[in-house]
Amino acid sequence: IAASTASGGLIKYAAASGTPDAAARRFPYVQMDVFSSQRLEGNQLVVFTDARGLTDAEMLALARETNLQETTFVFPRDAATERREGVKVRIFNPADEMPFAGHPTLGTSNVLRMQDPSRPSTVLLDLKAGKIPVVFRDDARGAFGEMTQLDPVFGKTHDRTRVAQVIGLHSDDLDPDLPIQTVSTGLAFVVVPVRTLKALQRLHLDFDRNDAYLQAAGENALDFHYVTRDTGDPNVSLRARNIDRFGEDPATGSASGCAAAWMVKYGVIKAEDLVLVRQGMEANRPSEIFVRASKDGDRVHNVRVGGYAVKVLEGVAIL
Repeated sequence: IAASTASGGLIKYAAASGTPDAAARRFPYVQMDVFSSQRLEGNQLVVFTDARGLTDAEMLALARETNLQETTFVFPRDAATERREGVKVRIFNPADEMPFAGHPTLGTSNVLRMQDPSRPSTVLLDLKAGKIPVVFRDDARGAFGEMTQLDPVFGKTHDRTRVAQVIGLHSDDLDPDLPIQTVSTGLAFVVVPVRTLKALQRLHLDFDRNDAYLQAAGENALDFHYVTRDTGDPNVSLRARNIDRFGEDPATGSASGCAAAWMVKYGVIKAEDLVLVRQGMEANRPSEIFVRASKDGDRVHNVRVGGYAVKVLEGVAIL
């Protein structure tokens, strides 16, 4: 949430450099609001559209400068390579590089499509985690993009009473009909089904205790992802929250893929049904995440996460 002022600082800095510096390097960027068709909602993302020449240390420093959940860096290649391998993109949060993240994938693909309207309807990103396609279609709300995430890996199920203690709820605040389970579609999260929206809204977390539990679980889960079927809206299948020591994430696209796979596996939604997950309400950044997945027998696959994105800022970083 503090990120909008930080990225605004990038623009002020660029505009304030009154005397030209021939030695300065300039890196254009765009800021997007992702998983929303309305500006100043959704999850913020800064995309550096040509990061050639930046070192790893500089990319990490720029991610700290934007102070967003994630910042992406595009490395253009020749057209033949990009058709074959995809557009090379690296994702950083303020602490480290990430192999995959959902809203950076959708937002970066949207920027690439805006830059070149002649691109095919499918934008292929070449990420550390692998190649992720994003398919676009245009409608009255704008460009709707849908990414296909990696096939889900279902990890261990967790003890309801123990997890409730860790996250500061009572065991009867958790949904007794659904398992708490680690799921990965590129990044691993522990999906925690909360029984009521009121319980979801009153989460007050001890992050040291949370991190200790996740580390002891031994599955490299990034975080807990809290969901409830008690949405108060028949058009919304889940309300979700994702909170860590850096703040509340308005829209967690990677965890939404995990939740989609989990919902299909346990019959919360039917395979192939496109449903709406709403997140970010408690952070005053309403986000709409559309998810679906396929199922053959017991195998859940073809996990898709989609939404809209809009441009809100653009500028140049001067290094």
